[in-house]
Amino acid sequence: MPRNRLSGGRLDPLDADAIARIDAAARAILSEVGMAEPPQAVVDLVTAAGGSLTGEGRLMFPRDLQDRALAGIGRDVTLCGRAAGLDMQLTGQQVHVGTGGASPQMVDIDSGIYRASTLADLYDAARVVDVLDNIHFFARPVVARDMDDDLSLDVNTAYAALAGTAKHVVVSASSAEAVRAIAEMCFAIAGSVEAFRDRPFLSLTINHVVPPLRFSEEACEVMIEAARLGIPMQCNTFGQLGASSPVTIAGCVAQTIAETLAGVIVAWLANPQARIIFGPRPMVTDLRTGGMAGGCGEQALLTSAAVRMARHYGLPNSTIAGATDSKLPDAQAGFEKSLSVSMAAQTGSNMITQACGALAGLMACSLEAYIIDNDMLGVILRSLAPIEMDESALSVAAIAEVARGEGHFLGRPETYQRMQSDFLYPDVSDRRSPDDWAAAGSPDIRGTANARAREILASHFPCHIPAEIDEALRARFDIRLPQTRMRPA
Repeated sequence: MPRNRLSGGRLDPLDADAIARIDAAARAILSEVGMAEPPQAVVDLVTAAGGSLTGEGRLMFPRDLQDRALAGIGRDVTLCGRAAGLDMQLTGQQVHVGTGGASPQMVDIDSGIYRASTLADLYDAARVVDVLDNIHFFARPVVARDMDDDLSLDVNTAYAALAGTAKHVVVSASSAEAVRAIAEMCFAIAGSVEAFRDRPFLSLTINHVVPPLRFSEEACEVMIEAARLGIPMQCNTFGQLGASSPVTIAGCVAQTIAETLAGVIVAWLANPQARIIFGPRPMVTDLRTGGMAGGCGEQALLTSAAVRMARHYGLPNSTIAGATDSKLPDAQAGFEKSLSVSMAAQTGSNMITQACGALAGLMACSLEAYIIDNDMLGVILRSLAPIEMDESALSVAAIAEVARGEGHFLGRPETYQRMQSDFLYPDVSDRRSPDDWAAAGSPDIRGTANARAREILASHFPCHIPAEIDEALRARFDIRLPQTRMRPA
């Protein structure tokens, strides 16, 4: 389906009174409780704009500052790809889905065993996602654990992602120095600073808060540097319901909204033209174990409520959905992902990260899961399409003609035409009859997905960074992905 038609917003988990009460609570948290451990650069920005620092070191955001920021933050954010048709407009309730997770483990495609993830795994994941139509962007899905320092990790992650896919890339940075290095790489690939800023094909995901209500100094430095350099950013908050935020959904959402607002206000103060994405990501803790419970029904409802609040402010937004607790791309993974991603999409989230590929509460990434989830996402995205209501679609004349004639619609020209335009056909989901399926060897979707992933890995070696630019980047940076790994054996 065309991306500009993929709009959610039909699902509304909060009525007007609930929205007003959560908004009032979030505003009160910022103006009356404030944020702890603010870095000096953040203190300077906020106090210069009317905020204050209390004697106990809490940074207060008065309601007037909140109002001015919410009125001034740009709503027209487009995240670009590097090929036609890959841009994402984060306006209204337009929905885009992609990867994510920063998982420390990979499900080995040969053995099926969990192992430490590598830079080559990140590149392979990008190559697989590059050809899957229902995955719109590539956010870092795994940590390259074979990198020996943070700067090498950040630079090589950006390089491997940009080399492997033409879709919009989302990465993180551990320091302002890393932001500058990633920006230099992007400017070189784009051809100039201005060309990148005009069509930004990479953005940063920044977790600026350590809940409850504490700034992260390093992340704030990253956020301010990204704003200065014109790199779009997601300002994200990950409170854990019942652990680092209240145990109630309403309280968790209120705290999450306050913490996220604090970040977007700082980014806006750093650069009023900054492209800022509001990223509330409240998560659920299984209170029996202390572990994350990303696949539960409470998580789906919590995410939907947070998205609805982001829509209330009219800000470009992103969230997490699809953090299944299953360790395999199995039935549990399917029902947990489809519920949470569907609710986030139907509520109207502009960017849904971790929507595919991740397993075990974001602890692992599976290439097989990408193949299966691509079909799942296609079904969810198809459900967002508007239902046509013109005379041709209502088909009264055709119904009358068929009812008086042949008694079926199979041979009619509009049936054939709409068969080509109105239906989404799966890539690996099996729609054969039981007899045909048995005759084909009774294949399981995981086996089919494994074969498809292997086929992509063996054949798809894109050249998204031109050779002369690649050589310049390798001369400037310590790129660890061998060129021999980027072409067929």
